[in-house]
This record gives sequence, C-alpha cells and structure tokens, in this order.
Amino acid sequence: MTREDILRRCDHTLLKRDMSSADMKRVCDEAIEYKTASVCLPPHFVAPARRYAGEDLVICTVIGFPNGYSTTRAKCEEAREAVKNGASELDMVVNLPMLKDRFYQGIIDDINSVKAVCGEKILKVIIETCLLTEDEKITLCKLVSESGAEFVKTSTGFEKGGATREDIALMRRYSAPHIRIKAAGGIATFEDAEDFILLGADRLGTSRLVTLAKRDGSC
Repeated sequence: MTREDILRRCDHTLLKRDMSSADMKRVCDEAIEYKTASVCLPPHFVAPARRYAGEDLVICTVIGFPNGYSTTRAKCEEAREAVKNGASELDMVVNLPMLKDRFYQGIIDDINSVKAVCGEKILKVIIETCLLTEDEKITLCKLVSESGAEFVKTSTGFEKGGATREDIALMRRYSAPHIRIKAAGGIATFEDAEDFILLGADRLGTSRLVTLAKRDGSC
C-alpha cells in the first residue's frame, strides 16, 4: 500500500479551538495537494473553505461536537447550516447519555433526524470508543448499522484516547457490511494507518500523515 493510497483515505483534519483563517487555508491547500479524501474543519470554517477552495475539495465538518449531548433539534440545525454552507460530509457525535440510559431508539432517531437533514451527504457517527465498555461499543455499532448513517467513527480526538487496533477490528466485526469505519485520533505514522486499513478502516481522521509526507518529501 503506497503513501498516496493511504492519503486518499484521509480526512485531513484541523479542529483546534484557536485556529485561524490562515490555518484553514493552509489545510485546504494541503488537502488538495496531497489528494486527501476531504478536509475536516469546524462549522465556522465551512463557508469560508468552500469559497476558498471552490469545488476542488470535499469539505467535512462536525456536528454536536465534541460532547454529543446537545438536543436532536440543535444537531439538525447545525447539519442544515453545514450543508447550506457547502459541507459534503458530516461527522456527528452520538448521544452517550442516551446510551447509558439504554434509550436505544432515541439514539437511532437522533442519527436519522440528522441524516434526514443532510440527505445524500455522507454522515459519520462518532461513538467515542475510549469512554465505552466493549459491550457498549458493540451496541453502538449495531445501532449505527440500523440507522441511515454511512460510517461509524471511533473518536473525536478531544478525549483521553483515540483509535486502537482492537477497536477497529471490533467495529468491523459488529457493524453491518454496508457500514464503513473511520479511525480517528492517535494515528501517528503511515505504519499505523496501514494497520488500521488492513483491520477494516475505510477512512482515517488525522493531520499527522500530511505533515509526515511534507517533511519526508515522499508524495
């Protein structure tokens, strides 16, 4: 697997709370240069990124980020504005209080309400694996599989842990075949990335791989 192959699976990500417009332009330029799957930015930067990059770049943003416990209505409004502003992919955070209360239908309804707003745009559901027991991870993989989402994603990158090899293998095992897997958080090397892909990850959320490619001049 070449570095170019791996980068084509990456959502080149910058979600720092103190990022600037200059940072946004830089990551857009990098995503275009290295042909990543998308650039993932905060909602505030979706419209500016679309104006800056035109149609040359797939723009991803986050919904209910990073906690996931905002109301369904609030998530839907975020999603509606994101799509209007030019986002093609949305990564929403699951409602973990609903999981703890075993309100499983509420989780499906929350996801499907956002999916109804974003329509044909790709929806990824972040389950924040580092906060879950193994049984809870399995439950969420099955619930996402019953929803209209396209992806289940490991992590926000804002908690105590990110993607692990064990979690990717588990998520692939317990998600329906049509559900794709996104690994995010802690992907530090191209070797890590290849391992995650071989274990079943279809997409990677990272900023480090482009940085490595730039440093090494390898792509």
